[in-house]
Amino acid sequence: MEAFECCCGSGKTTVRSEEEKKKLQNRLRRIEGQIRGIENMVAQDSYCNDILVQCAAVTAAVNSFSREILANHIHGCVTRDIRDGKDEVVDELLATLQKLMK
Repeated sequence: MEAFECCCGSGKTTVRSEEEKKKLQNRLRRIEGQIRGIENMVAQDSYCNDILVQCAAVTAAVNSFSREILANHIHGCVTRDIRDGKDEVVDELLATLQKLMK
């Protein structure tokens, strides 16, 4: 089996239940389907406004996904690290929030 090298991120991991993974993966697949739909709209010369409406739907879906990941991160990883005395997680969270709010 070939080892996987992460090209980004901290190298840290988060353990998720199989149910949670499945739920998140399903949301990402729906978003992926929306993106493919937009790609088809461009290929079919769809009206600009119709494409923009679909882009807004994708943006909303990605934002919703991000909010769910963020909530899980705060309730799980951040809370655990603070309890363990790893206060640097607060700075990490603030940096993440700044990136999300751009």
